[in-house]
Amino acid sequence: MAAPKKIFVLGGDGFCGWPTSLHLSSLGHEVIIIDNFSRRRIDDELGVCSLTPIVSMKQRIDVWKSVSGSVLRFHEVDVANDYAELTQLLSAERPDVIVHFAEQRAAPYSMRGATEKRYTVNNNVGGTHNVLNALVECELDCHLVHLGTMGVYGYGGAGFEIPEGYLNVDITDRDGGRHEWEILYPTRPGSVYHLTKSIDQLLFQFYAQNDCLRITDLHQGIVWGTQTEETRRHPDLINRFDYDGEYGTVLNRFLVQAAIGHPLTVHGTGGQTRAFINIQDTVRCIALAIAHPPQRGQRVKILNQIAETLRVRDLAELVSEVTGARIEYRPNPRKEAAENDLEVSNATFRALGLDPITLHEGLLQETFEISSRFADRVDPRHIPARTAWSREERARLEEPDDKVVPFARGAAPGGAA
Repeated sequence: MAAPKKIFVLGGDGFCGWPTSLHLSSLGHEVIIIDNFSRRRIDDELGVCSLTPIVSMKQRIDVWKSVSGSVLRFHEVDVANDYAELTQLLSAERPDVIVHFAEQRAAPYSMRGATEKRYTVNNNVGGTHNVLNALVECELDCHLVHLGTMGVYGYGGAGFEIPEGYLNVDITDRDGGRHEWEILYPTRPGSVYHLTKSIDQLLFQFYAQNDCLRITDLHQGIVWGTQTEETRRHPDLINRFDYDGEYGTVLNRFLVQAAIGHPLTVHGTGGQTRAFINIQDTVRCIALAIAHPPQRGQRVKILNQIAETLRVRDLAELVSEVTGARIEYRPNPRKEAAENDLEVSNATFRALGLDPITLHEGLLQETFEISSRFADRVDPRHIPARTAWSREERARLEEPDDKVVPFARGAAPGGAA
């Protein structure tokens, strides 16, 4: 193993940040969690809570020390608003690595209304720029590992395998001369959340070329699952599990719906193809990225952090086969193509030794077991996805429920291409 590093995990109380903090600590790194508990406050705002019971940060840290012997440190800092405190921490601690999860992560929440849109932009873009600017101000040669999203590529279907962040293009000038360029893969954000991640890319590009910051940007697919090897070590270490229409990722939502006898709600035709990755592979990929940093002066290292791609209706049928739940098709609140293909390269992580967990493996059953165990904590009022992307989608959502089309497992959905 490489020498232990001092690592800041920004957003280390969250869905990806907490299991990553434990995994990096288990590998022998010195981990310092930075968080402002915004995700817990948003739960209070929405009137919903994690399916799994989450204890206080102090209790989490105390339990981790008792089961592992390792110490996690914690500072409550809002990186988007507490710039002076952030720079003081960086100057005092001089971390080797910063893992940046400190962004509002839900596309539906970012589209709820003007307040949520402004919060998402101010928090995500402001926080990312504060981190970059603070690294320059503190003259800190620190590897920044950022959790981005596959959504920056858009979901229109490119007709070819999407590369890892960069695209080679040929430009013909007015005299007929040909010029080869390498550009960032053109972004097509589908929500304000995805828009902030697209802006992040430009911030990273600028600070890498202007100030020689070392940056890795991980374009991650939709995360499924809850537990990792480390979170299984004690009940108080369990990770959060979101099932609501704002924060619940599609597979976790399906499994909760199945556990309480609710139909699996597929929006639109279900022809949307998405990239997926298990939470256990998320933490492994973070560790691999930390172990293979770019050099000063190199371009931003962009890696696609996915295991596989699947259409939403195929995912629903997979869950239906496992659980016996029936499927319902409902209007899609998002403004997106009804059907799309998605081919994505994950060659770098494969080359680094990642053998990803797929949806057909046993961990799908484990996630369903967690859904069933805590089914009494589900508030069915929060299951539907109600946030509409535009006035037109909002009007369609308000149409009568007789437009909902239930169908048996294996049947073809009406209107699907």
